[in-house]
Amino acid sequence: MNTREKILEVSLDMFAKQGYTAVSIRDICKQVGIKESSVYYHFKNKQSIFDEFINKFTEIANGMIIQLENGLTDGEGSFSDSFNSVANVFFEKYLMDDFCNKVMRVMLIEQLGNDDIRKLYREWLLDKPLQIQIKIFQTLMNFGIIPNCDSQYLAIKYYSPIYFYANKWLFSEELTEENKTAFREAAYKHIQMFFMEMGGNR
Repeated sequence: MNTREKILEVSLDMFAKQGYTAVSIRDICKQVGIKESSVYYHFKNKQSIFDEFINKFTEIANGMIIQLENGLTDGEGSFSDSFNSVANVFFEKYLMDDFCNKVMRVMLIEQLGNDDIRKLYREWLLDKPLQIQIKIFQTLMNFGIIPNCDSQYLAIKYYSPIYFYANKWLFSEELTEENKTAFREAAYKHIQMFFMEMGGNR
């Protein structure tokens, strides 16, 4: 790992634990074991370090959205299987991805004091997930797999417990395998109950 990569790794770890505002360039240098001048050789300032994380996160998140859209049912098979496939991508490659999880932790910490970060947090933890789920429910209705109803209501009903469990196990504590397992168990149980209330698997 070269110096630039080490700076990025250490910075993200520190931002995720303490918040972006609380960490200084000096703190980063001390942890990496380099002089401050070495950081400025690679990055203009602390904001440019954070911007690199956001750019990478946005790229990954947009890729995840494409995967979710590709996971929409083709009208054959059970809609619960389609949702389990979509959920697996969202859980494993987004909420529990080490890099994405750390960036989302920074957003969670900083959103109260930073309008730009609050917008990012709302977009990628609330608005985007709901939009894709609304689209999935609407697709299922179009195929006649589920009865016509309010797709936005279904999306909120589906996603709210998942958002709660993510905050409980994935963002408030260290991202351990134990916490990942607890999240998976709770989230997939919710999905199973959700589909039972919808009338069972189809």
